[in-house]
Amino acid sequence: MSFTGTKLQDTARHAALALPGVSHGRPFTEQLDVYKVAGKVFLIVTDDPEELVITLKAEPEYGRLLQGQYPSFTPGRYLDKRHWISVGAGRGVTAALVAELVDRSYHLVVETVPRNHRPG
Repeated sequence: MSFTGTKLQDTARHAALALPGVSHGRPFTEQLDVYKVAGKVFLIVTDDPEELVITLKAEPEYGRLLQGQYPSFTPGRYLDKRHWISVGAGRGVTAALVAELVDRSYHLVVETVPRNHRPG
């Protein structure tokens, strides 16, 4: 079942906060809710009512695959377009998919953190 942009964002926020060692804040602008692990960004939630999207880290090949499969997936906004994707509500986008994308993004970032600084 597809859902609205607000539901997509709420699902992403909930999934991110359920992961170990996550912090969040608005370091760039009031319209960007930024989620980090070990000081590194893995999720950005855009609070602009005209642009209800989330932006996540993704392996380049997987990101391209998703963009081809889902019309509401685009290269990451304002970030490295090879390693980040932006996701809006649309056909085929479900809560389970959003939660999986948040989890994958988190783990991609955790892998770059030295073992002694990883959460959990």
